[in-house]
Amino acid sequence: MSSLDRIANVSTLKQHEVDKLYKVEYRPVVSTSDQLCFLIRPRIQTVKWICDVANADKAVGRLRKYHIIFTPQKFFACEAVLEEQGIFGDVTTDEWSFYLLPLDDDVISLELPEFFRDNFLAGDQRWVRTAGSALHLLHTLYGPFSKVYGIGRFSKMAYESWREQVEEGEQRARQAEIGTVFLIDRDVDYVTPLCSQVVYEGLVDDIFRIKCGCVEFGTEVTSDKSLKVMLNSQDKVFNEIRNEHFSNVFGLLSQKARNLQTAYDKRRGMDIKQMKTFVSDELKGLKQEHRLLSLHISASESIMKKKTQQDFQELLKTEHSLLEGFEIRESICFLEEHIIRQVNMMESLRLLCLLSITENVKPRPRPHLKVSSPQSYGAEHLLTFSNLRQLGLLVEQPAGETLTVMESRVGKLVNDKTAGKLTGAFSSLAKKSNFRALSRKLNLVPKSDEEYDLRVPRDMAYIFSGAYVPLSCKLVEQVLERDGWTGLEEVTKLLNGQEFAVTADSSTKSDAQRIVIVVFLGGCTFSEISALRFLGREKGYKFIVVTTAITNSSRLIESLLGNIA
Repeated sequence: MSSLDRIANVSTLKQHEVDKLYKVEYRPVVSTSDQLCFLIRPRIQTVKWICDVANADKAVGRLRKYHIIFTPQKFFACEAVLEEQGIFGDVTTDEWSFYLLPLDDDVISLELPEFFRDNFLAGDQRWVRTAGSALHLLHTLYGPFSKVYGIGRFSKMAYESWREQVEEGEQRARQAEIGTVFLIDRDVDYVTPLCSQVVYEGLVDDIFRIKCGCVEFGTEVTSDKSLKVMLNSQDKVFNEIRNEHFSNVFGLLSQKARNLQTAYDKRRGMDIKQMKTFVSDELKGLKQEHRLLSLHISASESIMKKKTQQDFQELLKTEHSLLEGFEIRESICFLEEHIIRQVNMMESLRLLCLLSITENVKPRPRPHLKVSSPQSYGAEHLLTFSNLRQLGLLVEQPAGETLTVMESRVGKLVNDKTAGKLTGAFSSLAKKSNFRALSRKLNLVPKSDEEYDLRVPRDMAYIFSGAYVPLSCKLVEQVLERDGWTGLEEVTKLLNGQEFAVTADSSTKSDAQRIVIVVFLGGCTFSEISALRFLGREKGYKFIVVTTAITNSSRLIESLLGNIA
């Protein structure tokens, strides 16, 4: 619905004789219309619901026309369901090849949040061709890509799917308008989406949920009624603060308010002609800016209140300790207290996964976690833990394996009593996490002995308060610097390989060399987008992010929830 609203809102649809809009769900459609048109993703469950509607009409002798539009593509499995349910001859089907939704000047989304779970957890690769088709569309519009780099299994598959489509289609020689394309799988870097976002746009997404570039502010922000606001570069106030660390936001908004007041004060002393020019040329823009400024100040205040309530500073301290590899004992105690107090299941699972990945520590349901997690959040979430283990976010120790390695390590960190309590906590590095080694080789964690000025950031680590440079963005930076994967062999080995590099023989416009498309398969966070914008400013690149969906820690964990109740 959100995607459709960006293209054709309700009033536009009504102009084209759409009587009423319904959300497709498991319930009868109450409508007097003799024609029903369903615009859906190609999901079997959704098709079954449509079959129920058609069969219910049949049962009472009602004749209607049914038209199903599948987007972005039609799958044979869906047509098979129509046949099984006995309504294949009663419906007409169509396909809307809707692959790319521009959310901003430099952000394009496929709006496929299910890509992550379907591919990485369920092993369902049907969306890979969709990603390949999106690349093919960009190739058709902007000419061949002069260089393509990628890392990850699905990136390689999407690239191969795109190449197949290029070879099948009509070949037309033209200059390349895009220099480089970089494809990256989400499972190459799980740490970044598991970290708390502290740039303004990321915090707005975490708290208010940005959908298709649009956010709905409730009464706690507007103090009147809910208001939907488009967040993009056309909002001048938002554009200035979106990539800023939250600690700088109030200062920038205050400066903006002073500048606005100065612009208003220009009216004083004007003659009639000047006043007329001011009213016609500037006043409307100033009023709009004033409204947006007021809105973002209220949103920032709301963020401050909520983050203070959640002991946000303590949470950030724990995250930074895990990323830096210090004060692990305190971090584990904080996490255990989080679980026991039932603070927030999403936060607990997120921290648990972060601990698991960063510390070579693979928590398994053990005397402490096995009791506290299901008892705190319900046994129905045992399937959630299974999903997290399957993805490698939490890995259970193989049966019969000793804990001696982990015991000795924990013993160095904590006293005997606490160590005894935690011995069942973790596996013995049987499936070793490579985060520490990657962190050293790529310098992901800046040295903490220097003061980090968040007002004048020196690297991409500013998006996490100077504690961590996102691995995904660091890989992009390194590959562009080295013009390939040469010299990064040890890094790619730690990331389980699957990297590739292809250079095309095609003429490229000189300015196109600095245009880089970064494709995230499995989702991308606003923090990563902010980091790439910073890198672009520093190195002279124009980054365009193409992602299967916008994600964050909550969405990532939610997609893996498995309720067995």
